[in-house]
Amino acid sequence: MKKLFAEWRSDLPAGLIVFLVAVPLCLGIALASGAPLFSGIIAGIIGGTVVALASGSALGVSGPAAGLAVIVLTAIQDLGSFETFLLAVFFAGVVQLLLGFAKAGIIGYYFPSSVIKGMLAGIGLIIFLKQIPHALGYDSDYEGDLAFLQADGDNTFSALSHAMSLFTPAAVIISLSALAILIIWERPFMKRIKLFQIVQGPLVVVVLGILMNVIFRGTPLAIAPEHLVSLPVASDFSSFLSQFSFPDFSQVFNTQVYVTAITLAIVASLETLLCVEATDKLDPYKRFTPTNTELKAQGLGNMISGLIGGLPITQVIVRSSANIQSGGKTKAAAFFHGILLLVCVAFIPNILNMIPLASLAAILIMVGYKLAKPSLFKEMYRLGWKQFAPFLATVVAILLTDLLVGIGIGLVVAIFYILLNNYRAPYFFQRDKHHEGETIVITLSEDVSFLNKASIMLTLKKLPANSKVILDASHCIHIDYDVIDIFNDFKTNAKYKGIDLEIIGLDPETFELKSDKAKYVPEKPSKLVELTD
Repeated sequence: MKKLFAEWRSDLPAGLIVFLVAVPLCLGIALASGAPLFSGIIAGIIGGTVVALASGSALGVSGPAAGLAVIVLTAIQDLGSFETFLLAVFFAGVVQLLLGFAKAGIIGYYFPSSVIKGMLAGIGLIIFLKQIPHALGYDSDYEGDLAFLQADGDNTFSALSHAMSLFTPAAVIISLSALAILIIWERPFMKRIKLFQIVQGPLVVVVLGILMNVIFRGTPLAIAPEHLVSLPVASDFSSFLSQFSFPDFSQVFNTQVYVTAITLAIVASLETLLCVEATDKLDPYKRFTPTNTELKAQGLGNMISGLIGGLPITQVIVRSSANIQSGGKTKAAAFFHGILLLVCVAFIPNILNMIPLASLAAILIMVGYKLAKPSLFKEMYRLGWKQFAPFLATVVAILLTDLLVGIGIGLVVAIFYILLNNYRAPYFFQRDKHHEGETIVITLSEDVSFLNKASIMLTLKKLPANSKVILDASHCIHIDYDVIDIFNDFKTNAKYKGIDLEIIGLDPETFELKSDKAKYVPEKPSKLVELTD
């Protein structure tokens, strides 16, 4: 425990900022999910305490995710009650726990860096654009929505248009003041002052927002309740406890419960693994998060959340990035945010309900800007189209669809460039560069996969007749069956073309790797063609 709080001077202020960001997001996602508002808070508490302690992520923050809102809304309607849905959340946690033990977290390591960076930039732009209406006092869409098409009938861009014509003067004053403070707080001269190193700019913004709310009361600038945080307020401790719900275990034999559970587990696990990769990219210390441990932690969190009335939990990039930008150093920051959620909703919900949404929108606008800085786009462009195209495709797709669809489109573009790169590998050559009687050495790399299939086929097809070909697999430790099949076909074809085929490191009959492979270096080969993946 002492080790957990070793960096408390940095983690406590960061946890406070994450808490302030998390409150409206938890409430907004619960509202969009058609669930009780308090269920979002429960998920935030469990994500900040149970999951934070069980996780191997230093900076990741877990809680209810906007990406699951539509699934949750549909599931509650299909299952007939929120209590039956909670049973599905519990079993989703069980599935995630099993996925962790089955080491399914390895999937997280296969997301290309360009797609992960595109995800960060895309979410940054989405946060920036989605928070402008809230900063202007147009709060028809729920906080935390990351989808292009909104539940209120607007989309990301039409909401901006409506916000410009339906803005609230008080919200504009508050958000502009808040942005000015946050920008000033980032200046180097402010960071040199010790007091301002301790007191975070977002905290000052929230306090100022509450003061302005009080000052504006009874004036034409008075802020309506719909523009403020709206936590459920319990009159006493027993009514507070009554906000917790329990699963309907009488539905344990309902097959639809398990269909919902598996759906939730798969989507929540994918979102978590994506967030883990993105958070590790943002981590200034570049620490490594064990993904299997993360799946187990999420599974445990969802089991407990389902048992006490919470929404499904994933690791979430908005809160995680807010944590990093606020100076969090260890998992204690996420834990502090969870404890603050529990204490504040139990004892001071009335104070939290005085916070204008415009203040929190200003904080999130800064978070979004830092995720999607122009310098990131310039950096990716300098890396060339193989990196920039998947990056840009991910950004645009996330803006115009949602997180998972956007990531899927980005992956398709990334895979296309991988295949194109293999097709254009340096072992391609023109027929007129090779002549009869030459010795051509084809050296295989350590791992020859199905991705090399097309290029290997074209290479073998273009080998000139009556030449000598040495197939050297002395460096190879793995060959896909698809490639072995090609070599078998080539052995037959070589006889018809008069090609003298010599094989090193492979069984000449089966083309399987020999256990006693020995390197072969030809004396003076005419051509050396290296096959790599």
